[in-house]
Amino acid sequence: MKQVFLGLGTNLGHREQNLKQAREALKSFAKLKRASLIYETDAWGYEDQPHFLNQVLEIETKLSPYKLLYGLKRIEKAIGRVKSFRWGPRLIDIDILFYDQDIIRFPFLTIPHKSLHERAFVLVPLAEIAPEHNHPVFKQTISELRDSLPNLDGVKIWISS
Repeated sequence: MKQVFLGLGTNLGHREQNLKQAREALKSFAKLKRASLIYETDAWGYEDQPHFLNQVLEIETKLSPYKLLYGLKRIEKAIGRVKSFRWGPRLIDIDILFYDQDIIRFPFLTIPHKSLHERAFVLVPLAEIAPEHNHPVFKQTISELRDSLPNLDGVKIWISS
């Protein structure tokens, strides 16, 4: 079994339900080990859009990174995600953040996720469930990477209404 961390994000439709659907669908090929709280976050990259709900999951799976990516894309499509512009609004986005301590560099798949060290919406929930997890490229813990960010103000714990 491989230890994998996933980042989930949604800012369209019923955001909490989108996250729940994604977590449930993952059970067909992964075992959920831990889930962070849900955080409401400012949009990143393209800011003129609704706030996101983000969550990080730790899972175990027997799938290879490539089969896992395929399974995640199928979940996104089943929930209703359609292609949009880069960093645009979406019903669901599921990213592979880490796959064990593997380093993978292909045009269609980069692990660890190439921008996670810049993104508070990933590092805050990831540090909640895996503060001492070591980034295999930067050789820093998730807590250290989070603490190096200049501003965490746009990441707030989501209180369900």
